[in-house]
Amino acid sequence: MNLHHLTMQLITGFLVLFIIIKFIGKKVINQITPFTYIASIVLGELLGNALYNDKVGVFYIVYTMSIWGLLLFTVEFLERKFLFFSGLFSGKPSALIKNGVIDRKELKKNRMNINQLQSLLRQRETFSVREVAFCYLESNGSISILKKPQYQKTTLEDFNLQGKPAYVPVTLIRDGKVLWDEIKDLGFDESWLKKQLQMQNVSNYKHVFLAEWLEGDGIFVQTFPSN
Repeated sequence: MNLHHLTMQLITGFLVLFIIIKFIGKKVINQITPFTYIASIVLGELLGNALYNDKVGVFYIVYTMSIWGLLLFTVEFLERKFLFFSGLFSGKPSALIKNGVIDRKELKKNRMNINQLQSLLRQRETFSVREVAFCYLESNGSISILKKPQYQKTTLEDFNLQGKPAYVPVTLIRDGKVLWDEIKDLGFDESWLKKQLQMQNVSNYKHVFLAEWLEGDGIFVQTFPSN
């Protein structure tokens, strides 16, 4: 491949890519949905593969990228005009937590477990499920959180209060299984756990979907829904 040919391909690819992004908008760049994420990868692959293929000329670069850009523009247009296509291509947010209660059906529907949910919450500076009133899994895989009023951010200066030690919540029971190592690390034992559960009117570990312990705030328990 000579430099003149490569230069022409680079300039052409750059201009076509610029035009596509201008017409389609920033959604492809932001990768708002799984569809736009894959579409942006394919768009880059089309250009990258064409540039380094001696048998591909400038015409084929313009043609392939134009067709792909037209398809993306069509999808974008349909999403804006029709709710059906918006739900089809972009998907809808899923409510994983409603009124402070984890929705197990939504977790299964989105192929998630409680451990993955806790990980996503920690990435949003939320270290305990008890803090959350509502949690939505967005179509791009991120989560949106509305915290309960008592856990919403304030500053100590607002109330002229002294700072208190911060503690990390510890998961004691997850999906009906007791995490004995965590309980031992806290310095507690089985009799202590049973007593804590009895105070929450829970008689069996297997009935507990999630149990957390937070120093200074006690135990938080959510049981499996009764059939």
